[in-house]
Amino acid sequence: MDNEYKKLTRSKFNRMICGVCGGLGNYLGMDPTVVRLIWLILSIASFGTGLIIYLVAAIVVPEED
Repeated sequence: MDNEYKKLTRSKFNRMICGVCGGLGNYLGMDPTVVRLIWLILSIASFGTGLIIYLVAAIVVPEED
């Protein structure tokens, strides 16, 4: 049985700060710029909670090989 699955990683090449949004865009098959804009809007709407989640993701999500 072939267990091909996607793995969420931080992007090495498509990054602005830590590569979290670039990696999430690759994982979801979306343009990373759209992911960044959505993340920004949600961060502003949640009074900065998105920034804390981004920092946690930057620590927890491994960088791509």
